[in-house]
Amino acid sequence: MSAPIEAAAARLATAASTATPCPPVRELLGTQDVDAAYAVQRRLRDERVAAGARVAGAKIGLTAPSVQRQFGVYQPDFGVLFDDMLYAHTEPVPYRRFLQPRAEGEIAFVLGRDLDVPGASVADVLRATEFVLPAIEIVDSRIDAWDLSIVDTVADNASSGAVVLGCTPFSLTGRDLAATGMTLELDGEAVSFGAGHACLGSPVVAVTWLARELAAREQPLRAGDVVMSGALGPMVPVTGAGRFRLRLDGLGEVGAVIEEETQ
Repeated sequence: MSAPIEAAAARLATAASTATPCPPVRELLGTQDVDAAYAVQRRLRDERVAAGARVAGAKIGLTAPSVQRQFGVYQPDFGVLFDDMLYAHTEPVPYRRFLQPRAEGEIAFVLGRDLDVPGASVADVLRATEFVLPAIEIVDSRIDAWDLSIVDTVADNASSGAVVLGCTPFSLTGRDLAATGMTLELDGEAVSFGAGHACLGSPVVAVTWLARELAAREQPLRAGDVVMSGALGPMVPVTGAGRFRLRLDGLGEVGAVIEEETQ
C-alpha cells in the first residue's frame, strides 16, 4: 500500500469519524489516477468489513448528464453499499449521520443470481435481476464543499450516504425502464424531474456497466445484492428535517423521512 493511498484513506476516515469535511484527496493521489482512488475505496471498505459491517450491494454514481454537469465529472463510477446504509420506505433517517447530504431519485435492482461473468451483457443483467424497487439515495461527501474530481468521489466510496428502498417489488418483464418518468418531491413540492433514459440511456445499461467493472476488478455482484443504478435527474440539497417522496411511472413511490436529532 503506497503512502499516498494510505494518506488519502486516513484523511477520508478522519473526516467521516469527526463529521468534519476534508480537503480533496486528488492532491495526494493525482487528478487522473482512478485506479489509486479505487484502491483507497477498497482499503476503507476492508476496514469497515473488519469492524463488522456487511456489504449489501453496490451503487453507481455520475450516470445522469445533469449530475455530471453539476460536478464537471463526465464518467460513471461505483461504490459499496453497507447494511447500515439501507432504510425502508418512511423509516426515519437521522440527519446527523450526514455531512453535506443531497437526495436523488433512482431505481434499485435486487439480484437473484450472481453476475460474475466477464463482459456481462444486458441479457445477463435482465436474467439476474429478481425485481426492482423505487429508491431515494441520500448521497454525501466527506470532501469539503463537494469540491470533487473523479478521483475524489471514487476514493470517497462514490459519495455514498444512505439509501431508502420502496417496499413493493416490480418485475422487469415487459418493462421499459428508459421510458420511466421520475418526480422527486420535498415536503410536497416537486424539486427534481427526470427519466430512465438519463441514466446512461437506461438503468439496465448502467447496471451492465457496473457488472463488467466489478467482475474485472474481482469484486463481482452476487445474488441478494442491492444495486443502485444511478440518478434519473438532478440531485437536490438536504438541509435538515424533511419528507422526500419519489414517484416513478409504473413503479410506485417511496418516501424518505429525514429527522433531526431530538433531545
